Amino acid sequence: MAHIEFARGVVEEVIPDVRMTRSKDGTNGTATFYFEFPKALDPATGVEVTGMYMVDEEGELVTRDVNGKFVNGEPAGIEATFIIKSVQEWERFMRFMNRYAEENGLGFTKS
Repeated sequence: MAHIEFARGVVEEVIPDVRMTRSKDGTNGTATFYFEFPKALDPATGVEVTGMYMVDEEGELVTRDVNGKFVNGEPAGIEATFIIKSVQEWERFMRFMNRYAEENGLGFTKS
């Protein structure tokens, strides 16, 4: 099962908007995730955001580039950026995203 966590062991239920960029030669890229009103920011959950963990049967991909978004002092979202530095990392990330998309009914639109 492919899922995303912001604290180990706490699966995020909100499905993000994901935007990806990739260099022309395919050696690097960026994936930016935006979660609107995620469970991780709900005070009732009481979790501390320690990063974004993308977990599947192959293991996990981790980024610490995670920022909370607030509106009028209230939590509104989380933006996380995952930097991809090689063709192998890109392929691994895409395997995760394909599994995650299939399980959560996401589609892919190429610009």
